[in-house]
Amino acid sequence: MTVHDLNQLLLICSLVLLVAVAAVRISSRSGLPSLLVYLGIGVAMGQDGVGGIQFDNAELTQVFGYAALVVILAEGGLGTKWREIKPALPAASSLALVGVAVSVGVMATAAHYLIDLEWRQALIVGAVVSSTDAAAVFSVLRKVPLPARLTGMLEAESGFNDAPVVILVVAFSTAGPVEHWYALLGTIVLELAIGAAIGLAVGFLGAYGLRHVALPASGLYPIAVMAIAVMAYAGGALAHGSGFLAVYLASMVLGNQKLPHWPATRGFAEGLGWIAQIGMFVLLGLLVTPHELTDDFWTALVIGLVLTMVARPLSVVIALLPFRLPWQEQVLMSWAGLRGAVPIVLATIPMVSGVEESRRIFNIVFILVVVYTLVQGPTLPWLARKLSLDKSAAEAADLGIESAPLERLRGHLLSVAIPEASRMHGVEINELRLPPGAAVTLVVRDGESFVPLPTTILQRGDELLVVATDPVRDAAERRLRAVGQGGKLAGWLGTGGNGAS
Repeated sequence: MTVHDLNQLLLICSLVLLVAVAAVRISSRSGLPSLLVYLGIGVAMGQDGVGGIQFDNAELTQVFGYAALVVILAEGGLGTKWREIKPALPAASSLALVGVAVSVGVMATAAHYLIDLEWRQALIVGAVVSSTDAAAVFSVLRKVPLPARLTGMLEAESGFNDAPVVILVVAFSTAGPVEHWYALLGTIVLELAIGAAIGLAVGFLGAYGLRHVALPASGLYPIAVMAIAVMAYAGGALAHGSGFLAVYLASMVLGNQKLPHWPATRGFAEGLGWIAQIGMFVLLGLLVTPHELTDDFWTALVIGLVLTMVARPLSVVIALLPFRLPWQEQVLMSWAGLRGAVPIVLATIPMVSGVEESRRIFNIVFILVVVYTLVQGPTLPWLARKLSLDKSAAEAADLGIESAPLERLRGHLLSVAIPEASRMHGVEINELRLPPGAAVTLVVRDGESFVPLPTTILQRGDELLVVATDPVRDAAERRLRAVGQGGKLAGWLGTGGNGAS
């Protein structure tokens, strides 16, 4: 590649990124997941589109897709709140294991008898389409005001179920006879256990290191956090465990620790997540050959109908049977099983392995994802309202608190942003009741800063600088969040986070 070729490539990539970024606004207004826009860009650039680019490298697409999924899972894990996901873990684990098994069985049977695929190809189709997509779930659900339990359950399921599905697709795509079901089940359990152990260990060790080592520049913290997340994936995969589960759990641990410069880290991870999504979907759009899709269009619709109306609801009912969820929540869980890039990336595995009719499988999965995402994504908020599951948007917003370590003073400088819905509005400084060793040193209001008095009344949109010594840093942050949620009477009215009186 010459310098001129490199310049052309950089120009094309930058234009694609700018178009994709601009397309997010269209996506957010229409309620469609952005993945459809990015897939459309890839198709438009491909051999049947205006770009005319010839691209058929399934192996490169698979490698890039895996790398992008690592980043997407890391970003999703960093944004997952432990207090929301903790009650949902047993149900999400059941969905990721029992639910996937039920879905694979139903879909493989449908693919074998309805579209006349051999059992190996039918099992591949069943496994590929049985994984909900983390990118689609994270992007859509965070715009839909669902109860925390349902959001946590769906997010955890999408983070967990990639691992067993990848194992199944690889096993079914390998030449030779498929292992006995109990041996395959044992392999899945072992790989999940290894991945979970490595992910948790890397997450806690990484968080401990970041909390006790003051880096010389704030911009190094986001890089370190993402490096730790990628390390968890690599360590899990090299240990013959589930790297996808490892990266999700490690990121979730990091995201729920009090790490320095956290808002900057979240912004950095979110930006990387967007780049990963754009690159992955555009590449998948390039790989597809649109004129070949017409032959499998109706086949994909039939398979998608079975998945949406039979396999997903049945897997939800069976997997969640011990948890006795109300029927309204089960209906929403069934409809919110969004598919996206993960099934399309997984469909490249049989292509790379040379499985017969693998190209047809890829086309079926591509059509299925596009059509049913068009149906499910925009209708999810409407269904939530009809089922009376849309939670009130009037809840108090959480505070944005960023911490910068003061190494020589053995303290921390907390930057606190008071959002519009915060109940800290109208509270006096002395009513915060911060613990001894913590104090509000500066208030920034309407672009001007001043040193507050004990009687200064806080307002929406204020930014506070709070200095806290190392021993009381966590207590000060808990107290600030408690006042933000419960107002000046936090503690007396049952809201946690009491500081000193």
